Amino acid sequence: MTRKRIAVALTLAILLAIAVAFILYVGLREDAGAAISTPANKEEMIARGAYLARAGDCLACHTMRGGAPYAGGRAIQTPFGVIHSPNITSDRDTGIGAWSADDFWRALHNGKAKDGKLLYPAFPFPNYTRVTRADSDALHAYFMTVTPVRQASKEPELRFPLNQRALLVAWRALYFRPGEFRADAQQNPEWNRGAYLVQGLGHCNACHTPRNFLGATHDKSDLSGARIPMLDWYAASLTGESEAGLGQWTVQELADLLETGVSARGAASGPMAEVVRQSLQHLSDNDIRAMAVYLKSLPQAVAAKTEAAPKTWPEEEKVLKLGAALYEKHCVDCHKANGTGAPPDYPALAGNHAVMLTSPVNPIRALLHGGYPPSTQGNPRPYGMPPFGAILSDDEAAALLSFIRNAWGNHGSMITAEQVNRYRAVPLD
Repeated sequence: MTRKRIAVALTLAILLAIAVAFILYVGLREDAGAAISTPANKEEMIARGAYLARAGDCLACHTMRGGAPYAGGRAIQTPFGVIHSPNITSDRDTGIGAWSADDFWRALHNGKAKDGKLLYPAFPFPNYTRVTRADSDALHAYFMTVTPVRQASKEPELRFPLNQRALLVAWRALYFRPGEFRADAQQNPEWNRGAYLVQGLGHCNACHTPRNFLGATHDKSDLSGARIPMLDWYAASLTGESEAGLGQWTVQELADLLETGVSARGAASGPMAEVVRQSLQHLSDNDIRAMAVYLKSLPQAVAAKTEAAPKTWPEEEKVLKLGAALYEKHCVDCHKANGTGAPPDYPALAGNHAVMLTSPVNPIRALLHGGYPPSTQGNPRPYGMPPFGAILSDDEAAALLSFIRNAWGNHGSMITAEQVNRYRAVPLD
């Protein structure tokens, strides 16, 4: 077969695939949703919408640093290019002030803008589709009260051919099915409330679920942990004892972490600290507990068999000896000689799955750059981790982390100086 015929065949195959995808897509029912009558107390509806906007952490993406709230413009890095968050203030020309409640529902539930344009899934409509029509209308009522800001939204900066919105038809046919949350009759109201928040507005799987090469997640209840490539953080598993799972956490310990950023078993850091500060700390105690109850109910990973610590080579023993000396010098006052720490202010390192993750990015960044849990109403003056990047060389940092990952019964891979160096100049956000 000649090259020309091969090219023609490939073109036809692509066109056929797009055609099939289009047929599948248009075959999907686009539920318009039943309009919710305006309640007698409009103020209550707006307050409810403000609360839900907090639950969805809408401010985080739709506000650029130093910018007006919800005016958009934040550059969201993706593996495919940059998506700029749009203006969702009540400005009628550049925001969503001219959007009706139906228009707003269509965006959340079906991933379509007022003009019918398909939205890129950087906007988590695959999660927001589960939001009820009543909550969507409350959100719309709230955003119509947000101070209007005249700021035009920027177009995405994506690589060809991903900058062709027509290809979203195929993506949606493969990975998106609109569907409002339906309570599980086999579960109690608290569990269902938690599932609704985690799967929908909380869009937890956006970070905690592995994605395929097209950036799609398959299961909203799969929170098995994933690397966040453009932020260079690792979102730990929220299921069972898989890596840094929740198998040994109590509901109260998890609720404490979600609401205050610290608990007896660990502290929120990196992107999760921002989520706690801007969103979760503002939720009611009942909603926080419901989320914790739901997360604790997720299928537990099969516990791995305990294996003996691998035999170390002489050069590794030398590294671990150096790490032990550095730990004694820099860490023992807070984290104690036996690694038990003094929770919640100083987390335990012994048995801490977060320091033994297959991906070492989180402990490396914590050691080099330090950091604080979020300042919250429940923990307004958090204790922090000082940065050691200016004190330790790459070799020393690698030795210290290798020791921590293999002391007190911990079993983790050795860290190399090259791995440390990779994150030495990486910003925290």
